[in-house]
Amino acid sequence: MIGHVRGVVADREGDTVVVDVGGVGYELTATLGALARCEPGAEVAVPTYLHVREDALQLFGFGSEAERRIFRLLIGVNGVGPKLALAIVSAHAPDRIESAVLLGDVALLSSVSGVGKKTAERICLDLKDRIDGAGAGAPAAPGAPAAPADPHREARDALVALGYAPADAEAALAGAEGTTEERVKAGLVALGGGRG
Repeated sequence: MIGHVRGVVADREGDTVVVDVGGVGYELTATLGALARCEPGAEVAVPTYLHVREDALQLFGFGSEAERRIFRLLIGVNGVGPKLALAIVSAHAPDRIESAVLLGDVALLSSVSGVGKKTAERICLDLKDRIDGAGAGAPAAPGAPAAPADPHREARDALVALGYAPADAEAALAGAEGTTEERVKAGLVALGGGRG
């Protein structure tokens, strides 16, 4: 197994990066988090996962150990291959994916291109017991105070209730901050349904 590669970025095109390690170029299919660090000429250390199939070996690169850990969990779900898992990890931060699984937030997962509602439900069902619950959004222990509301999720749900597709709502809320109301307003402006 190739756990990581350390070297100089020789080339980057689309979602593929070539890292030169002692004269050998390792081609990685990378997440957006990894791509952000892989400018040509930069020296990098990239966590990797080697996916072995009958007809091919494919090396995937990640922006962090947390991304790789979530990727490995996702490819263990029936119907989720490495390309779909990579798309999910590229679309959302690992803690947000964990939170979505623990809370059964099917809308967040199905906002990723290629992830249907049934696949999102299967991901939540299969991974709920495999995520430690240490991240934000973990269910509170009995008798513990309720966890604070997630303004991002509330804002997205509000936009979906107004008739916008979950993927459009997620995209409109990218980078939005503040209270639920502030995020909804920002999302409406981004969607062209509000005034700046």
